[in-house]
Amino acid sequence: MNKTILVVAAHTDDEALGCGGTIAKHVAQGDIVYAAFLADGVTSRTEASEEDLDARNTAASKALHILGIKKSFMLGFPDNRLDSVPLLDIVQKLETIFAEVEPHVVYTHHNGDLNVDHRVTHQAVLTACRPLPDASVKEIYAFEVLSSTEWYTPGIAPFIPNVFVDISEYLDTKLKALEAYKLEMRNEPHARSILNSKRHSECRGASVGVGAAEAFTLIRIIK
Repeated sequence: MNKTILVVAAHTDDEALGCGGTIAKHVAQGDIVYAAFLADGVTSRTEASEEDLDARNTAASKALHILGIKKSFMLGFPDNRLDSVPLLDIVQKLETIFAEVEPHVVYTHHNGDLNVDHRVTHQAVLTACRPLPDASVKEIYAFEVLSSTEWYTPGIAPFIPNVFVDISEYLDTKLKALEAYKLEMRNEPHARSILNSKRHSECRGASVGVGAAEAFTLIRIIK
């Protein structure tokens, strides 16, 4: 049976970095994938302009098309200031999306990321996904985002993956989506470079005996 998937990310580009290959694999298998973004990832920068925001939105539209996402939701919360917003306000907006989409599987951020928006997103998603009777969500996974997950304080909520998705056939699609976000990517040896993303996917794959993989922490699964 085909599934409905919802990716909840703090910013556009997190979806491609964290689970772009997995999204492409879901789409290829006939699943329907939606994405929700809490903030824009741009307007917190002191030099940001309307042109910068337009460029980011254009890049997002291209990347989401490459990945095959059916529909995206832009929630418009303040960028890099999600900790200034009452959690209830974020949860209520997410609950509206969950009611519309009725996802079976949810992907979101790891709760130990350096970026505060990532951490708040994780908390809001877990709150919105309370296991109430008749809830549609049966699986929740946390992904890693290069230049955030591995940059947090050592030993404090480390990312320890226990689920690996073979994206060997979809690595090129992931990299094409990252290329759409080229203004957000950095040159080597920065952690958030396209080459490092490729190498990281290959390293995750090699750790489980496949060509390329994305790693996740299983938060909950109901069978």
